[in-house]
Amino acid sequence: MLLRVAKLQLIVAVLIWFGVIAPAAAQWDTKTIEGRDYVAVDGMKSFYGFDTVARSGNDVILENKKVKMRLHVGAQECLMNGVKFVFSYKVEEIGGKAWVSRIDLSKLIDPVLRPSYIDNAGNFRTVILDAGHGGKDPGATNALSTEATYNLQVAERVQKLLESRGYKVVMTRDSNRYLTLQERVDVANNVKDNAIFISIHHNSGGSAARGIETFTLSPIGVAHYGRGLNQSDYQERAGNSHDSANVALATAVHGCMSRRLGTNTFDRGIKRARFSVLTGVQHPSILVECGFMTHPYEARLIHTEAYRTAVVSAIGEAVERYRKAVSMKPVTKE
Repeated sequence: MLLRVAKLQLIVAVLIWFGVIAPAAAQWDTKTIEGRDYVAVDGMKSFYGFDTVARSGNDVILENKKVKMRLHVGAQECLMNGVKFVFSYKVEEIGGKAWVSRIDLSKLIDPVLRPSYIDNAGNFRTVILDAGHGGKDPGATNALSTEATYNLQVAERVQKLLESRGYKVVMTRDSNRYLTLQERVDVANNVKDNAIFISIHHNSGGSAARGIETFTLSPIGVAHYGRGLNQSDYQERAGNSHDSANVALATAVHGCMSRRLGTNTFDRGIKRARFSVLTGVQHPSILVECGFMTHPYEARLIHTEAYRTAVVSAIGEAVERYRKAVSMKPVTKE
């Protein structure tokens, strides 16, 4: 039985998903590597409708007319239509084949390539915007301004944009006031309508660090980015009920922002984390870092009206694209 997915808007410039083969038709080659389940990349060809799977050195490239995916053996980075995703585990090679962890396949690749299969994700008209920091917590600072100020400026403009398009917008804060992380979670969870949650931040690091990155909650058994596994990582959190929707939402926001900012940014990828606002919120949730305030060049960009306009437009566009993508239903063709 062949399943054909209607044309959907995907990521960055190429915004269309493609036809897939039903799960019953796929022949997955599986293997346990270092105690984790892996699947052979070759099996993705028929399941997701790729025309070719090619190897170039350590790169594995899966491609059809609409989507190009590039994996790298020995690395955790994956590019899909030019947008970077950071896997939970490295791509392995055994017996001349490339292997991806089952959790990366099911919790990242599949939701990105088949967003229409995510249950009930598109049934929302409410967006919760969380402007990070505020009040006695300025966040990152530089000579030009504070992170808390930029976060609120972006959130307020996204609010106006989305409300003009018929969305209801709930703000965790609408002034320069301090909220604990739990208070932010409580504001979000007091929204009983179907909704999505976007936490807006600007980054800090060494003077060389720059670019945008987007975080979703780590699935059960996956560590916070950049650290090893803890026992608590095996605990299910409220946000894990939306693992697939979280990744699809991150894909839309990160992809639109990367495209809108163009050469003015560097793509640091979509990553996994256990931030409190991601673990506790009971709606599909992401945290987006809109650039580094500690990078000399990027700091000046962030301060410009043009940069903030691009970020605001990208988030507004992404909400629309995400809603359309997850609202579509696959059409069955016998």
